[in-house]
Amino acid sequence: MQVNIGDIFNLIFFGPIINILVLIFQGLSAIHVPGALGFSILILTILIRLLVWPFMSSQIKATKKMADLKPHLDELKRKHKENKKAFAEAQMALYKEHGINPAGGCLPALIQIPVFIALYQAIINILPGAGGQIDKINSLLYFPQLKLPAALDPNFLGLNLGVKPSEFGSQGIFLLLIPVVTAGLTFIQSKMTLPKPIKSYPSDSPKESKEKEGLEESMGQVQSQMVYLMPIMIGYFAFSFPVGLAIYWNTYTILGIVQQHKISGWGGLSKK
Repeated sequence: MQVNIGDIFNLIFFGPIINILVLIFQGLSAIHVPGALGFSILILTILIRLLVWPFMSSQIKATKKMADLKPHLDELKRKHKENKKAFAEAQMALYKEHGINPAGGCLPALIQIPVFIALYQAIINILPGAGGQIDKINSLLYFPQLKLPAALDPNFLGLNLGVKPSEFGSQGIFLLLIPVVTAGLTFIQSKMTLPKPIKSYPSDSPKESKEKEGLEESMGQVQSQMVYLMPIMIGYFAFSFPVGLAIYWNTYTILGIVQQHKISGWGGLSKK
């Protein structure tokens, strides 16, 4: 018997998420809520974010612990620079001492990936004018009463959810604000994931000052690669994809900023 990965994905992830999205939409439509499609995407995004909240918390805490241990790891590297085996053993002992699982930051992220893909697919398939496939959605619904009409109202707070900001020439230049906001929110979240700037004191010894300078330099390399490139990339996606996806991404990012601040504060946004 041949196993179809696509069917398994639809059964476990895409099917349930699309049914929840349609259920929310039909409920809002039944009580005549304006912009029901946009609010459905908003509500579903919040529900998904709350669902993965514990996994994200685990990932953020693991990342923070690893960042806090970086000075100790640098010291171990200097101490065992000629013996990689001894360094690996000392590294694992350090992780064990501080209760860190090296895979602790990766496993939660891996768990979330299929959920995010399913959420993206659900939104892109329901958006009018964005390649939406209503027939495909209807075929996955659990109850015939939930079936969608051939055409959905794409308007939400004065925006057409199926329009791309790249089409601002015909739709209005204000659409360009959407990728700008998206890039800005992504920058804030990316910056917060970095460790707090290292404080220098007049009482620091020359050795301590040198160690802090080296750590600042390595952090600066991370900043240039991630903090600035990621917002540009996500902003470009928001420019190229329908507005409805920006609602999902921005809502998800705002909740991520709230969670990041709750667990580890402002991180790299903090002043020295």
